[in-house]
Amino acid sequence: MSFARVHLDESKCVTSGQCVLTAPEVFDQREKDGVAIVLTDSPAPELRGKVQEAAAGCPAAAIRLAAPADAPGRVGGRPPIEGPL
Repeated sequence: MSFARVHLDESKCVTSGQCVLTAPEVFDQREKDGVAIVLTDSPAPELRGKVQEAAAGCPAAAIRLAAPADAPGRVGGRPPIEGPL
């Protein structure tokens, strides 16, 4: 799947750090509480495989990858829903 943006729902994050271990160029954790943060919501193409792996491996399903605006399957300007939001 190609994606345009990385979204992280901080309220779902369980602070496991798996995203940081998988894609440290894109994710980090806050010092005070360990909640993950997105360093860049539009990673370089060479990092997208790592980001997809991080999203798939998130135990809380807190990472969502948004489809590009011109992706097949977009209806009415909105991306198709993929996985838990």
